[in-house]
Amino acid sequence: MDFPAITRVVTGHDAEGRAVVSEVGPLPHVAQIEAIPGTVFHEIWATEGAPAAVGNTPDPTRGPLMLPPPRNGTRIRIVDIPPDTEDFLQQGASRMQDAFTQIGDAAASTVAADSPHPLMHRTESVDYGVVLAGECTLVLDRGEVVLKPGHVVVQRGTNHAWANRSGAMCRMLFVLVDGAYDPDIPPAP
Repeated sequence: MDFPAITRVVTGHDAEGRAVVSEVGPLPHVAQIEAIPGTVFHEIWATEGAPAAVGNTPDPTRGPLMLPPPRNGTRIRIVDIPPDTEDFLQQGASRMQDAFTQIGDAAASTVAADSPHPLMHRTESVDYGVVLAGECTLVLDRGEVVLKPGHVVVQRGTNHAWANRSGAMCRMLFVLVDGAYDPDIPPAP
């Protein structure tokens, strides 16, 4: 399944303070993840700090690809997730350090010999994941949930992976909010 290109509309203010359209067009930062062929990150926007600046700030997506949101900030992206292949499932764990390095968070990978999926990872954030098209399985240390269009996941800093066992592409929207781990919950195994 080929997904349509994403068009981003960014608003701002003119010199008199009136609301205007600052930009309409394709996303300036779309990244193919080399270690996971078919995986594409579509970077939409990010904010730094809270409260977020609501002025005419520069485009925050033009820097290097980063998995987590900025400190005290947010990040919104769409990710195209290809079907898991037998090769990926057998060789995936050895390539994950490269994948997480490319997406700016090498420390996020938690994959181990007994992991339920080679993409297991954990980020210090609250993530909202929305299935836009296709099907994906949320894999946790204990348990799984099959997700279909319209399903929304509230990911609260837990160890997880996104497994695509459907045989077709999946497209998900993610909003990541910077967080802090609960000191009473042990780190990922």
